[in-house]
Amino acid sequence: MYHRFNENKYPSTNIKMDVFIQQMEAIKMLGYEFYDHNLFINEFEKPKKEKKILITIDDGFKSFYNEAWPYLKKNKIPFILFVSTEPVGKNGYMTWDEILEIENSEIGSIGHHSHTHEYLIDFKEKEFIEDIEIASNIFKDKLGYVPPIFSYPFGEYSLFMKNYISKNFKIAFGQHSGVIDVNKDRFELPRFPINEKYGKLERFKSLINYHPLEFKSLKPEEKKIKNKDNPPKLIVEFFKEQKNIKNITCYSNDGGEWKKNNLKFEKNKMIVKFEKPFLPRRGRINCSLNDNGKWRWFGTQFIIEKN
Repeated sequence: MYHRFNENKYPSTNIKMDVFIQQMEAIKMLGYEFYDHNLFINEFEKPKKEKKILITIDDGFKSFYNEAWPYLKKNKIPFILFVSTEPVGKNGYMTWDEILEIENSEIGSIGHHSHTHEYLIDFKEKEFIEDIEIASNIFKDKLGYVPPIFSYPFGEYSLFMKNYISKNFKIAFGQHSGVIDVNKDRFELPRFPINEKYGKLERFKSLINYHPLEFKSLKPEEKKIKNKDNPPKLIVEFFKEQKNIKNITCYSNDGGEWKKNNLKFEKNKMIVKFEKPFLPRRGRINCSLNDNGKWRWFGTQFIIEKN
């Protein structure tokens, strides 16, 4: 997942173009194909024999159009561009003509990213639905259809939001890190966010070589955590076929500092009891497993209500 390109004053959401090009070349050099966005939707639940890389860009910043789009077009690299409709045409953002240029190309696909791109998880339920519907109506007017793929602004969603999105879209992405597999919930799919700090080439090569750490269920299903439920008790049920689960290592930022978690295993379940409450606004946990030389990864996040 990318946002800005060559906008160096925004290091948390920016990637330098020379680094981005190195990353795309690394994907090719390591023998991976780029996933066509149309096939990704239609084939989601079909077993995969090989791993592919899906490129996504959030927000529709002008720097994507000026910097990355010419390179992607020239090299025929497919991608999904998630657009919030309210800022379109404003300073720093793409215009509808530019978005239509992407949509009319063979490699670009437009995704739904809300209307306002506000912290929608703080909206009342009716306000959240209104925001999504306003954007859908604008997309219908400008593109002739409503994009079937959704990306939660800031990667934040509650159970209510996910349930609403699941009834109106085919696929939805968060911003928690992980590798997609056919067992993942298609309305809270993970992505690895890439920026200046977390985009160095060696780390990037490690990320694209990860395999999914597949699981059967993850509780709590509600990712918006109230004060009385903070910290949550995380229970991950793995498939019985997954070996070596006791070799899993997890790190979380409960209490405001990243630390290794104490894990408890009961048959094919892993229980994480966090030491301290997560601080607003987000709590994260990432887990990895060296599965006989094959590194597996998954992550999840919680949205913490302010006092």
